[in-house]
Amino acid sequence: MKTISKIIVSGLLFLGSFAFAQEQSTIEDIIKEAQENSQLENLAQELLDGIGPRLVGTPQMKNAHDWAVEKYKQWGIQARNESFGTWRGWERGISHIDMLQPRVQSLRGTQLAWSPTTSKKGVTAEVITLPIVNTPEEFTSWLSNVKGKIVLISRMEPTGRPDYNWEKFATEDSFEKMKSERSEMYKDWNTNLKNAGYNSRTIVKVLEDAGAVGLVSSNWSRGFGTSKIFSARTKAIPTVSLELEDYTLLYRLAARGQKPLINITALSKELGEVPTFNTIGEIKGSEKPEEYVILSAHFDSWDGGTGATDNGTGSLVMMETMRILKKLYPNPKRTIIVGHWGSEEQGLNGSRAFVEDHPEIVANIQAVFNQDNGTGRVVDLSGQGFLHAYEYLGKWLSKVPNSVSKHIKTNFPGTPGGGGSDYASFVAAGAPAFNLSSLDWSYRDYTWHTNRDTYDKLIFDDIKNNVVLTAILAYMASEDPEKSSREKSVLPISKRTGEQMNWPKKRTPNRKGGTR
Repeated sequence: MKTISKIIVSGLLFLGSFAFAQEQSTIEDIIKEAQENSQLENLAQELLDGIGPRLVGTPQMKNAHDWAVEKYKQWGIQARNESFGTWRGWERGISHIDMLQPRVQSLRGTQLAWSPTTSKKGVTAEVITLPIVNTPEEFTSWLSNVKGKIVLISRMEPTGRPDYNWEKFATEDSFEKMKSERSEMYKDWNTNLKNAGYNSRTIVKVLEDAGAVGLVSSNWSRGFGTSKIFSARTKAIPTVSLELEDYTLLYRLAARGQKPLINITALSKELGEVPTFNTIGEIKGSEKPEEYVILSAHFDSWDGGTGATDNGTGSLVMMETMRILKKLYPNPKRTIIVGHWGSEEQGLNGSRAFVEDHPEIVANIQAVFNQDNGTGRVVDLSGQGFLHAYEYLGKWLSKVPNSVSKHIKTNFPGTPGGGGSDYASFVAAGAPAFNLSSLDWSYRDYTWHTNRDTYDKLIFDDIKNNVVLTAILAYMASEDPEKSSREKSVLPISKRTGEQMNWPKKRTPNRKGGTR
């Protein structure tokens, strides 16, 4: 009996040693492939330069979905475009915004998303500012001045220099004076809108109905030359955004009675109601095919730039991770799914639709790994309120090389995210989903939803770092003999409300969006 016991123990030790050696070998191969045979730059160039921005409802968004499916098929990965609804179809054309008086100058800007088109000749008109009023009646009396004019609808900024530039070069007194004056200007602007009886959204329809022939906005992003580019709210007249420098040029001229004259040529096409998609790729599990590891990133973007860091980088990380896993780990224990979600920017619609449409998958998720906020290496990882997240996520993370994991600050059990990115759709459904949160790289000011979110802002060393992290986490989650726990922690008291926090609720996606 002792001999048999020794044989059994020896056998178990051998199997354990073999499994450990195999695990280490796979991890080393993943790191080597990610660092020495990276396809990230080629993928980025094809997606960001070739296809460009991916606004939901545009042909470019559909081109991106089709491109991703084809790439996955080239790598031997099953993939499909899964429609979850429809959206207003629209395609951006050429924008020209030119000042004609008091001198000639081409202005830097573009039409906002879903802006109505102009004719090929465009619209030429005098530019005016909103009036200073004390009552809604005063504003109503002024409205007749709008007819046939182009109206500046954003506030005047006193400086185009970001605060860090002031802090570095200005005197302390000068910096404080600027901030105080700016704060007062913002307050006065908001008070004036309130006095008129409107806000920045509702005033748009009033101006259009009063006969304005175009609107000009500027949403400064607190960086040199950066503007946030979102959507137009007009129905028949163009809405364009100008960079701060040119917007304030027009504002000063108009405010001083110099009657600037501009031409707006902003061509676009309305394409009716079009289907909108998620791209889903899958590597089938060999032992537990009905349990799932999900790689998550939204595929859509705003279209002021090319959506490079929001969320081209997250999409590229997940594509490269799937390529590497298929090559080095083609028969995972659990099924590995990648989700490239549509219409995240309008409210996590793609991922919410997937959660709603696939309860059988959501019920059997081992882990979701989501990456969204920029090009930087991952530096934050929260347990999202799952009580035992440390036990499994910490175990998987321990296999990540120190060169990657040393940058990461963890928070267990953490609190559940209610929005912000697609992991929240899964968290709300009770599935263990984790956001791989990146180092800033001036993301909020310079690339998030801006006209500067382009290929040249990518930091490929950091993106490779994130591929290594994601691939190893996915591998470890797939191989883990235990199912991850979904037990929720008791949430803390909210500092904002003073009441105990509640777990986020599932929300219904918008499946028919962008209609007027």
